[in-house]
Amino acid sequence: MNQRLSSLVLVVVALLSTFAGLARAPHRPSPPDPGKALDIINLTMVHDVISPPAAARYYAYTLMGPYCLAAAHNPHLPPLARLVQGFPASIGLDTVAADYDYQLAAYYCMLESARRLLPSGESLAEEEAAFEQEMTRQGVSASTLARSVRAARAAAAAVVRFSQGDHYGQLSALKRYTPLVGEGYWRPTPPAYFEPVEPNWKTIRPLVIDSASEFRPAACAPFSKDTASAFYRGARIVYNVRQHLTPAQNEIAQFWDCNPFAISTAGHMAIGFKKISPGGHWMNIAALVARQRKVGFDNTIAVLCLEGITLMDAFICCWDAKYLTNRIRPETYINRYMDVKWQPLLQTPPFPEYTSGHAVVSQASAELLTYLLGDKIAYVDNTEIPFGSGERKFTSFQQASQEAAISRLYGGIHYLESCTNGTAQGQRIGRFLVAKVRSTGYKP
Repeated sequence: MNQRLSSLVLVVVALLSTFAGLARAPHRPSPPDPGKALDIINLTMVHDVISPPAAARYYAYTLMGPYCLAAAHNPHLPPLARLVQGFPASIGLDTVAADYDYQLAAYYCMLESARRLLPSGESLAEEEAAFEQEMTRQGVSASTLARSVRAARAAAAAVVRFSQGDHYGQLSALKRYTPLVGEGYWRPTPPAYFEPVEPNWKTIRPLVIDSASEFRPAACAPFSKDTASAFYRGARIVYNVRQHLTPAQNEIAQFWDCNPFAISTAGHMAIGFKKISPGGHWMNIAALVARQRKVGFDNTIAVLCLEGITLMDAFICCWDAKYLTNRIRPETYINRYMDVKWQPLLQTPPFPEYTSGHAVVSQASAELLTYLLGDKIAYVDNTEIPFGSGERKFTSFQQASQEAAISRLYGGIHYLESCTNGTAQGQRIGRFLVAKVRSTGYKP
């Protein structure tokens, strides 16, 4: 009996010791959702009316700090220096050895990076404070939270320093762009006749590709007013599609509009409408499919970071082609040589036509996300609900990319040639980036 009693006492003592250990263990809440932070950043960018190429740049840098924090604790994630040219092997995260929650730090770093980078970023201080309050409510200790915030700020500061070397700060000092003289060149378009967006974007330092001119598209059809010319036939296709647009085509065009600032006029009144950028749309797709695939916090951060990098380099290549060709928009051509009263369905963006930015960045994104998250991935894209459009279902990233590209023809703002050649340009960029990512050994 004494022996049995002694054994029972030992079991009770062991159990009490275990419970005491659990009580002493620091509380760790479930990892936060990076998609939620992305939503907050998206709305801030929409508020700031950030141009498509600049938005892509912000997405890339906003996710680099969080990636570095995750990679410092997850050996499955290769160092960013193995992918991004010139990125330091160490960004001085001397707090890595400290007792902090790197996933909380990575989430906070998304907000902190955007706070430091975006024009109205200071508004995100309230979101940071709300996140800290929520973590405290979930039981995170004050010391762990403070160390996590400190690590997040260190990573954000390091990436902002790196970003300052890409020549973005020198754009305003470059020579002012003047539209070229000639019938076939781009001119500002109604209703607002905005000045051209980022004509010197090719001077921005790329992240993975070597230069803005590395992936130039095939030569476009030369300008011509001859009704038998390839150029005239291309314009006639745009004209005819607009004249006989189906409800399905209209829906596709509206869904992929992604115009950061469209102007609607009624008499002397003009109303501006803000929407998410093309890059923001694809960032949201990456986040929602990563969530659907349940790839986990670290891999979601990696997917978003790599998508941001892809967008930035793709826009650099596309904008190089746009201002190299300075091609006239369909609206200008058709009004001059076909029908003075013709109007596109969508508002013509304020920059040259060739190649289609939607086609380039959508195909580059589709290549990357297919590698990272899989082919034939069915998902429901709800990105545009806050901006006036409904959901659309897709069976793959490739299907979505093809629809995004052709939507610009349906909208009356691109020639078919720009959509098809832009897709080919984006494919080359995307496959190059996939090869670079594959060379690091990374795949979720």
